[in-house]
This record gives sequence, C-alpha cells and structure tokens, in this order.
Amino acid sequence: MAELMLLGFISLLLAVFQERIDNICISEELADKWLPCKERAADKHSSTTAHFLTNFFPPGGRRLLTEDSAASSDYCSGKGKVPLLSLMALHHLHIFIFVLAVVHVVFCALTILCGGAQIRLWKRWEDAIQKEFDPEEALQTKFTNVQDHTFIRGRFLGIGKNLSILSWVQSFIKQFYGSVTRSDYTTLRLGFIMAHCRGNPKFNFHKYMIRALEADFKKVVGISWYLWLFVVVFLLLNVAGWHAYFWISFIPLTLLLAVGTKLEHVITRLAQDVAQRHIAIAGDLVVQPSDDHFWFHRPRLILVLIHIILFQNSFELAFLLFILIRYKFKYCIMGEVHFIIPRLVIGVFVQLLCSYSTLPLYAIVTQMGTSFKKAIFDEHIQQGLIGWARQAKKNNNLRKTATDGSSVQTGSKQGLVGVELTKNGGERNATGDVEA
Repeated sequence: MAELMLLGFISLLLAVFQERIDNICISEELADKWLPCKERAADKHSSTTAHFLTNFFPPGGRRLLTEDSAASSDYCSGKGKVPLLSLMALHHLHIFIFVLAVVHVVFCALTILCGGAQIRLWKRWEDAIQKEFDPEEALQTKFTNVQDHTFIRGRFLGIGKNLSILSWVQSFIKQFYGSVTRSDYTTLRLGFIMAHCRGNPKFNFHKYMIRALEADFKKVVGISWYLWLFVVVFLLLNVAGWHAYFWISFIPLTLLLAVGTKLEHVITRLAQDVAQRHIAIAGDLVVQPSDDHFWFHRPRLILVLIHIILFQNSFELAFLLFILIRYKFKYCIMGEVHFIIPRLVIGVFVQLLCSYSTLPLYAIVTQMGTSFKKAIFDEHIQQGLIGWARQAKKNNNLRKTATDGSSVQTGSKQGLVGVELTKNGGERNATGDVEA
C-alpha cells in the first residue's frame, strides 16, 4: 500500500510541476552531446525547433518521438535554447515509472516464491531433528571430536594466511552449489537455540526463519527514495557512447556475488572459531552467533544490499521491456545486439542465483547475529507484547504526571504557610528562612 502511495505521489508531482519542468532550458549544444544514441539520417527533422529525443528522461531536445515541438518549446526557443524535458517525455516517464514499479514487485514476488520453495525443502531436516530428539539422551554426557564433525570437515580448511584466502575462494564457489547442507542447518539451528532459547531445545527454527524472511521482504518490495534517486542519476548519465546500460548490469551481479560469498564465509568463520579453540568438546558441537562476522557488525546491511540488487536488476529488465514494446527492437536506443544479449543473460542469472542460493543463505545466516528478530514470537504474542509495552509506557507517563502534580501541590502548600508566617509578623531573610 505504501509503495502505491509513493508511486501516486511521484506521478502527482510530475503532473503538478510539468509546466515548470518544461520551462527548464539548456543550450542546444549540450542537448546534442547528451543524446542517448546517435541520430540516424532517416530520423533527422528539417525543422530547427524539432529535436530527436530518444529517451524518457531526456535532456535538451531528447524526445521519445520525432515531433513538432514548437508549441511546447516557445519559452526556451525564445532564449535560443531547448527544454530539458518535453511534455511528451514527461508523459512517457509516467508510463515508465508504472512499468518499473510493476516489474520490481513481480520480480520480488518471484524471488520470494522460488527462494521460499528452496527453504521449505529444509523442513524435512527440521522434522527429522524434532523426531530424533530424546530428552533422556540429551541429559547424558557425551564427547564430540571436533575435527571429525561433518560440519567442521565441510567448512574448516586449517589455519594460516594462505588458508584464510582459500576459505574465501571456497565460499565464493560454494554459493553456486550446495550452499546449505544438512550439517550446516543442524549446527546453525543448535547455535541459535543455545544462544537465544536454551530452555526450549525443540524450538521450531524453520518456522521462525520463514516468518522472519516474510517480514524482511515486506521491506524489499518497497522502493526507497535513494533507489528513485539512482533512477534519475542513471537516466541523466545515459549518454551516447558511454554504454551506461551495459555497465550498469554488472552492478547487481557484482553485489550479488559479494553478498553470497560473505554469507558463505560467515558459516566458515563459525566453523573456524570452534575448530581453532577445541579438539574435543562435551556435548554437541555448538557455534556462537555474533554480529562480528558481518560487515560493520550489522547483519541488516545484507538486506539493504539485496534490496538494491533486486531493484537494479528490475530496473535493467524493465527498461529493456519498455523500449522493446514502445520502440521495437531495431530502435537506436536499444543499442547493439552484442550489448543487449549479455544484459539479458546477466539479468536472468542474477534473478535465478538470488532466488535459489542467496535468499536461502540470507534466511539462515542472518540468524547468526548477536540478537534475534521479533519473528521469534508468534503473531498474537507479538501483538500482546506490543500492547503490553504501550500500556506500560502509558502507565509510566501517568505515574510521572501524578508525581509532578504532587510536587506542585506540596510546593503550593509550603508557599501558603510562608505567607501566613509573614502575616503574623515574621520576616524572610535572603535564604528564605523566617526571622522574628
């Protein structure tokens, strides 16, 4: 709902200020340099007041259509300049904003559906753990050889600077296949339970993880102000010869690979911390969740990066879709084929990798922070706690108000006593004491 309101607000602003925007002028020389693609001879217009605009956020005379713009550019032509953004371009900008919002929401929905399907495959591991749990066996003392543990053998490569670099390489590769194994899930689950709900060894970690993921991705579907700012900056940088559309496709790809590698490396770090400190331990192998394993000690930063990745990928594919439908494939703004195909391949690859690998990794690894999320409680319990907190705050304010009122009344009574003493012939000195 908030996203629709933001979308409507942006469209309203464009409609309200369209005349003022049309009166923003720049030099014709700058407009010619700021074209998104080179003008073809067949597209040239004989009129000096008609300019070839091939983008929907065009500077100068850049228009979506070849049109006679004498009526809309009289103000600028009188100054020997051209409009920064024509009324026709504003109209198409309205359309593109809508297309971008729809594509972003659809792609986010596909991501959460595909990633959620992958995460739900882990439910069989959770069910198996719940069935195998024996309270009597849990009370018995047992010893675990750390180096022989499946989790350690799969993640710990040894000690040393070279092996540390090798662990990053392993983390980079592992995000493409078997990103989370059963031993990973079992160990991380136990680490979370021992850190946050030790008294409930049968805590349903999988159900909690799904609730936390759904709560997080309500924020990802939205389009924040800095993402709209990115759209504006990018469209202004869409200049012929720069191939901005090609290079921007590498931004979500690079970020996605970095995030996936980091998430895998967090699991590796957890294994290294245990393997470097212990040879054998009493009981099951338990990892210690900590914010120190994440960038800037902030697990939530991963969600922000995934938000940027999905939006930029949506923007790239939405732009291709908009131009293809509006101007067809052979239009100059589409670019050359050897630039278009890599963009499409990268966009599809980012969408698939984020859905089937990065999102499931995010869902489980970000639970390895120092604190837990409110999704640890059922929805009705969350509402009860929120209501309790509000009532407690209200009672505290009432108590504070009552205390202040009592102080005022006490001060008033003391003042009245002083007045009576004065009337009886007493006299106050500088310190407020009464002298006979």
